[in-house]
Amino acid sequence: MIKRNILIASAFFSFSLGMAQQYGGMWIPTELNEKEMKDLGMKISAKDIFNTQKPSIKDAVVQFNGGCTAEIISPKGLLLTNHHCGYGQIQAHSTVQNDLLSNGFWAKNMGTELPNPGVTVDFIVDIKDVSAQILESTDNLQDQDLAKKIANNIEVYKNSQKIESYQSISVKPMYYGNKYYAYVIETYKDVRLVGAPPQSIGKFGSDTDNWVWPRHTGDFSMFRIYADKNNKPAEYSKDNVPYVPKHYLPVSIKDKAENDFTFVFGFPGRTTEYLPAIAVEKIMKEIDPARIAVRDVALKTLDEKMRTDDATRIKYASKFASVANYWKKWIGEVEGLKKSNAVQKKVMYEGSLVAKNHEIKTTLDQLNKLYNDQAPYALNNAYYSEVIRNAETFALANLYSNYITSLEAGKMDEKGTTAFKTKLTSFYKDYSAELDSKVTAKLLALYANKTEAQFLPAGFDKYKNEAQNIASFEELSKNSVITGRSQVNGAVLNADIEKAFSNQDKLIKTIKKDAVYQLFMSIKDTYMKTADPQFTGLQSKIDVLQKKFMAQQISTDKDRKFFPDANSTLRVTYGKVKGSTPRDAVSYDYQTHLAGVIEKYVPGDYEFDVPQKLIDLYNKKDYGNYKDKSGDVPVGFTATNHTTGGNSGSPALDAHGNLVGLNFDRQWEGTMSDINYDPRFSRNIMVDTKYILFIIDKFADSKWLIDEMKIVK
Repeated sequence: MIKRNILIASAFFSFSLGMAQQYGGMWIPTELNEKEMKDLGMKISAKDIFNTQKPSIKDAVVQFNGGCTAEIISPKGLLLTNHHCGYGQIQAHSTVQNDLLSNGFWAKNMGTELPNPGVTVDFIVDIKDVSAQILESTDNLQDQDLAKKIANNIEVYKNSQKIESYQSISVKPMYYGNKYYAYVIETYKDVRLVGAPPQSIGKFGSDTDNWVWPRHTGDFSMFRIYADKNNKPAEYSKDNVPYVPKHYLPVSIKDKAENDFTFVFGFPGRTTEYLPAIAVEKIMKEIDPARIAVRDVALKTLDEKMRTDDATRIKYASKFASVANYWKKWIGEVEGLKKSNAVQKKVMYEGSLVAKNHEIKTTLDQLNKLYNDQAPYALNNAYYSEVIRNAETFALANLYSNYITSLEAGKMDEKGTTAFKTKLTSFYKDYSAELDSKVTAKLLALYANKTEAQFLPAGFDKYKNEAQNIASFEELSKNSVITGRSQVNGAVLNADIEKAFSNQDKLIKTIKKDAVYQLFMSIKDTYMKTADPQFTGLQSKIDVLQKKFMAQQISTDKDRKFFPDANSTLRVTYGKVKGSTPRDAVSYDYQTHLAGVIEKYVPGDYEFDVPQKLIDLYNKKDYGNYKDKSGDVPVGFTATNHTTGGNSGSPALDAHGNLVGLNFDRQWEGTMSDINYDPRFSRNIMVDTKYILFIIDKFADSKWLIDEMKIVK
């Protein structure tokens, strides 16, 4: 339970109020906290950042492939994003014989840039507050009636708007549904790979350095947007031409100094800054530790194989990075929540709200009860969700389960079946049944040991022994149709999808008898009966109260300027270049240099190897215009910008709107900023533009790309 040590919390709360930028902020660009931005040093205006009447910085910022951010840095549609954001595309162009992950890739001209089917970039054309239209006639509605009315109002609004054929409208809730905003989006579909350093630069430090400062990673890759002859979105065609942007970002190579103003523009994924203390406590003590435990097992098992087999390393590279990313983030989040005294900080803030508005006490009491009632179901949900995600064989079984359910309900047409087969083809391409049988066997043991008996199928105790599971599950996997190791209709699913589906009735009957499928279904059915309805039912009640609590916070705390939680919509966050002191007697500078790369160099190591050419450039001190006042090339820097997932690839801009860095990570001690931003520990990590240009120019010999850019010296 929450320890309500009021004296400690009061002291901490008073201290935090005295600090600038105490709440961070991910601001809607049409509603910027302009005064504080200028107080911190911004020289441009809010209209220079977002303007629908003339070109502005927002016209150079795009959402990359639905998840990351990217920015345009030339008048020819040249796009900059993170190496890890383009990793899947680099991997797709890689083979054992032509390993672009290891060797890097640099187009020598536009004609050699590589197409990436399915990759998109989204521009935000306009943002409007449409709360009045979306919430019209909803005051007395609840639950399904409310959801239905809002959905209907959204459709009415979208249908009332005149947009171009290549545009779309997305309506997003803010402040837990207290407000709604409409986004007009333009999507470009011809995006080509231009350049990527080898992963010994772009992923330098790999998992060891992930979420860690000091950092020496050149986490960038380059793409180009192509358009039709009228500069409009078009499907890939050899006749398309480079996109001409309304605005592109000048690239600065000026030296940075501590306390320089910076702002980051991008598409942060998800934050939960306004949760009650009880929710933060559950995340810190129960939910995150469960997620960490599952991924820990999966990652160790994959790593053992990837270190000894190149084909597996390439096949699993992108997936491993994705799983490891949040595993390490959650570890840092738990530590950061503890260190920042987040729960007690929330308790004290809630006390200050109740003192001003006693109705909030009733809301908080109800939330406390609901979270405690939900706790056992939430914990099972965390274990179940993570096991199904990380045991790929079960994830595969779940795909078949959902397909069969839709098929038998008459909801699966030919188009849906085609889409399902496409998804299977993609899944099997990077799936090793033999390797995953070990992962799944180990996760079965974890699930059996960590889950309360009421949430387990009958007789599940037999899966508690990991060693026994490895032997028994490998036997099941070898004889399974869904793993692609046994035939159906004269074919294996991972080699000939069409032939395997040639007699769909037989396929479905075979899958239903599959021992792996049946084991998965016993777990799924038990979860769906014993935990999911209770978890989702209580969550629905929590969501209603959270919306009320959010409205009460806004109406009660008149001294606080509120921003909505991140939800993958375009946002601006700002801060100052700054180092940190995360622990007693530990102090971090704000800048790292190429010398630090060489200090970390371990020949042949998969995380800390360094290309010989980079070593030669360092030894010769062949730095061109890219060294700073220290005489070395700056690699990365930190600032107090409030970022999260989705901000990967976001431009870091200076007081004048010039590109000075590329956001790619956060400092481990501050990853709790998704829940509790703390200016003492919360730091975002960026690749310095000097290092990016140095690699392009001196390492890759691709000055033709530099020549496209506007360089601010």
